[in-house]
Amino acid sequence: MSKLPDFEGLAMFAKVAEEGSFAAAAAAMGVSVATVSRAVARLEERLGGRLFNRTSRRLSLTDYGHSLAERAETMFAVASEAEDFAREASSRPRGLVKLAAPLSFGSRWVAPLLPEFFQLYPDISVELHLGDSHADLIGEGFDAALRIAIMEDSSLVARLIAPVRRFVVASPAYLSRYGYPRHPHELGAHQCLSYTSRGKQDVWRFANIKTGEECAVTPTGMLRGTSLEALLPVVLAGIAVTELPEFAAAPFLRESQLEAILTDWRLPEGGLYFVTPSNKARTAKVRALADFFISKLTDAEWRAEST
Repeated sequence: MSKLPDFEGLAMFAKVAEEGSFAAAAAAMGVSVATVSRAVARLEERLGGRLFNRTSRRLSLTDYGHSLAERAETMFAVASEAEDFAREASSRPRGLVKLAAPLSFGSRWVAPLLPEFFQLYPDISVELHLGDSHADLIGEGFDAALRIAIMEDSSLVARLIAPVRRFVVASPAYLSRYGYPRHPHELGAHQCLSYTSRGKQDVWRFANIKTGEECAVTPTGMLRGTSLEALLPVVLAGIAVTELPEFAAAPFLRESQLEAILTDWRLPEGGLYFVTPSNKARTAKVRALADFFISKLTDAEWRAEST
């Protein structure tokens, strides 16, 4: 015999005792009469005593059943109260959310939004992890992530916030000195900065908007960095060219500090996503965080004007 009490049997017994019939108890609990009957019979067998006297017209508790009914009804009430409490707690946004986000995007666009979020949801706290490698949401226990990627099929559930374009950029001073490349192949004659976080060899893959021609370029230059912040000073100084995601390029394009080049060509477009391990994992606190960031980031200033 299992050492775990037969909670289901006790709960159904308590309901039958309260309602005075198997049919009424079954209707109240939303189950079949047969399910209730089997549960009570299983409980009687487990306890070694009859709980009800049954006739075709009448159902009554035995003395043994009377001795158990009050305790079973108390247990049922406590369990119902616990469920109500848990249901209410899960519907109120509260508790800790462990969130991952890309380093540059998180520093520039996510962290500055948190003061407003905490004003709206004072019962939620956030553990924010910034890094350019994709966090293992399930293995590392994350509740959610903001991810900029070309999403592949996976067990993760992703809500698209906005598409994210990529641009090859240079400063006006650089272009005045070295000229505008007209074809990706011409980048071989330029200083092109790249990211070491993308692997041992970075490749820029272009597709011509008008003709569909495809071209792959391996950037070579005097600097490779693990973050955008490492590359930008050199590019802004008019020494090199680099490729930037939209969120990093947009402020500099608007201020004419950088200029997009090779605008007849497109690099693979990704997206900004709010990602969770599964739909079931989206508690009230995670839903609140998702809705907030989606509303704030969909049309935010990180979006670049059409080029």
